[in-house]
Amino acid sequence: MKTLVENKNDNLPLIKVIFLVFAPTIVLTASYILLGQMQKTIPSLLLFYLLATLILFPIELAIIFNASKKEFGTYSLKSAFINQKKTNWKKILTYAALLFGFAGIVSATVGAFENWITTPISNKLAQIFPTYFDWNNFEYIRQYPKNMLIFTCVFYGIFNILVGPVIEELYFRGYLTSKISRFGKWSPVIITVLFSLYHLWLPLQNIFRICAFLPASYIAWKEKNIYICIVFHCLCNLISSIGFIVTVFAVK
Repeated sequence: MKTLVENKNDNLPLIKVIFLVFAPTIVLTASYILLGQMQKTIPSLLLFYLLATLILFPIELAIIFNASKKEFGTYSLKSAFINQKKTNWKKILTYAALLFGFAGIVSATVGAFENWITTPISNKLAQIFPTYFDWNNFEYIRQYPKNMLIFTCVFYGIFNILVGPVIEELYFRGYLTSKISRFGKWSPVIITVLFSLYHLWLPLQNIFRICAFLPASYIAWKEKNIYICIVFHCLCNLISSIGFIVTVFAVK
């Protein structure tokens, strides 16, 4: 297999990698909570993804582009493809499908167990934060006008199924993983844990996320092809998005 971009051997200190993981998501989450407290005119899910589109995704892309400028002389996505290799798409889709099936098993077992043990914490958080922030309170969500709900679901679908997973995988499994290559096979483990913790807006699903994404992260690292993780991530978000949309418009 041909290497797409040769390794520049430009490892970053782990503390800087941690900063690059959490600085953007802290800004996003703080903005989301602040604006959510100030207004309720649009659904919280729409507010979150609008802010992610304006804050999180541009910052992550900017970091990759600036790194590419420094390393290769031009603004591009090259720094997300360091030491990556071309892989047959049939192989990529097969891996992604198998990993997706495994994630389904993890969701039904580990995910269900994690939800059970974190229920007391969820209940306490529900007492602290307004109902507005609860994405699972569909009765509350359905109070918005139908055209607002349609726009929310379309926007959510596009950015949760395609834009978000692609950018996050380029950033985490591509750029950041290459910057800690000195850790060898522990690189995908470290990045998977950081990726899970980075979801500050969904703080009670870390065990599930780590168990579901670690095999994909490791295989993508071993095969040197982040497209495996991109397709897998898109599939996972596709199912969650369909479930949300169907439930929002469910007739009772």
